[in-house]
Amino acid sequence: MEKKPCGCGNKKQENNKIVKTFSEPPIEKVPFKNAISMVQGYAMSMVSRGFSDKKTDKTSKQLRVLSCFGNKNTGGELPPCSHLKPSSTDGKFYCGGCGCGDRKQTWLNGNDTEYSKLDYPKVNCPLKMPGFTNYEPSSPLEAKEPQSRKNYIEKMNFDAILQTDVTEPEMPKEISEMFDKILEAQKNKNQP
Repeated sequence: MEKKPCGCGNKKQENNKIVKTFSEPPIEKVPFKNAISMVQGYAMSMVSRGFSDKKTDKTSKQLRVLSCFGNKNTGGELPPCSHLKPSSTDGKFYCGGCGCGDRKQTWLNGNDTEYSKLDYPKVNCPLKMPGFTNYEPSSPLEAKEPQSRKNYIEKMNFDAILQTDVTEPEMPKEISEMFDKILEAQKNKNQP
């Protein structure tokens, strides 16, 4: 890894290939304040999920996936968040910045039958990244080199965001039952 001769830190070299680097703000660590905000954030997330396992919309989840996992795995240039940590469970990841730890309820990825942390209708990010409930837009300084990960996501083409692969949120049970009743009523109406 090498910085450019100008010292700006904008590019580094990996395997003789120049790679763009991104900045990331530090997480504010105030022990008592963080403990209270963690409890409040957890309560907010649980209430938003409700008893019927409500999930966020697809676009919000796509933004959250980009914010946590980046897009390098699909040929893009955005690396994963520096706080992304591998779980002790193979194939699972959790946020090392929020303080929730490595538990099934805090995994950031899952399949279509699992409820991941990114599925909650309301969930906070310690970096206040796009897609999360506590998202705050980047400052003009974050657009300067090295560009912040947040600013990069904000400036992404919307079609590129929509190409981000996520597990589809399942339809809440009460809505599914309502559609079933409508279809049944239409079927009965059309029978002689």
